Amino acid sequence: MANGREQSPFVELERSAWADLAGGVPQPLTADDVDRLRGLGDELDVDEVREVYLPLTVLISLRIRYAAELWRATETFLHEPQPERTPFVIGIAGSVAVGKSTTARLLRELLAQSPEHPRVQLVTTDGFLWPNKELERRGILDRKGFPESYDRKSLLRFVIDVKSGVERIEAPVYSHLTYDRTDEVVTVDSPDIVIVEGLNVLEPAKARGDGSPGVAVSDYFDFSIYVDASSKDIRTWYIERFLKLRKTAFADPASYFHRYSALTDAEAEAQAAELWDTINWPNLREHIQTTRGRATLILRKDPDHTVKWVRFRKM
Repeated sequence: MANGREQSPFVELERSAWADLAGGVPQPLTADDVDRLRGLGDELDVDEVREVYLPLTVLISLRIRYAAELWRATETFLHEPQPERTPFVIGIAGSVAVGKSTTARLLRELLAQSPEHPRVQLVTTDGFLWPNKELERRGILDRKGFPESYDRKSLLRFVIDVKSGVERIEAPVYSHLTYDRTDEVVTVDSPDIVIVEGLNVLEPAKARGDGSPGVAVSDYFDFSIYVDASSKDIRTWYIERFLKLRKTAFADPASYFHRYSALTDAEAEAQAAELWDTINWPNLREHIQTTRGRATLILRKDPDHTVKWVRFRKM
């Protein structure tokens, strides 16, 4: 105890105190920009961007700047030129329907505004899911999103290549329309920053077959974010999003979930609740939520989907 308060490895700030940390940094995004970046069901607005995500951008840019100074100091220490500095890698984790994809897109947009690091690329781990045929062969199609449904070796190889300074790297692309991996790829080409977004990106390393410690994707992150909320609220958001998708994306005959478009409101709500309770909630409880404490920074949301407080790890 110090000054009557329990010590913690984290600093926790309410939204108003966090917002003050942006100082006089101008808000670069318009309301139209925010609408374009906002995911289905998210309640993001320009005030949230200014009060939550702008200070976060300032903090990350500060980390990047001092990482560059450390790189130069290492050159001096070793008395020889070092290979060109590798990209700064940010991991973003959190539940289905919590808003982590919106956070990732927004950070990509905000960070790219800086002349110090204008080349920002976003890769989602959905592209590293095993194809549906492989999931069916393994008998785990109904566990899509669980750790075992990913080609973890390929994902790890991708992140290692990024941190090794490989100039051009390809990552697979996932289609939420067909609910499967596609033949397309996204090329990561000499970026300043790479954002890796996915459910389980903060998962700890697995032991190898011989019992020796393995390597985790998060071992190669320079900064990580966990988007958090109560499981009750996330369940509500998931069901609300499902009902909206039933009238939008699911209405497309090419959609894997087209069969849900004909459900009544009551049937759709019951179906969404079943999917949450039998798949998404167990994954969150057993695999995703347990990684929250591994994050550099946690964004905690209120029932209205707005960020209430921010907690970040002390240096």
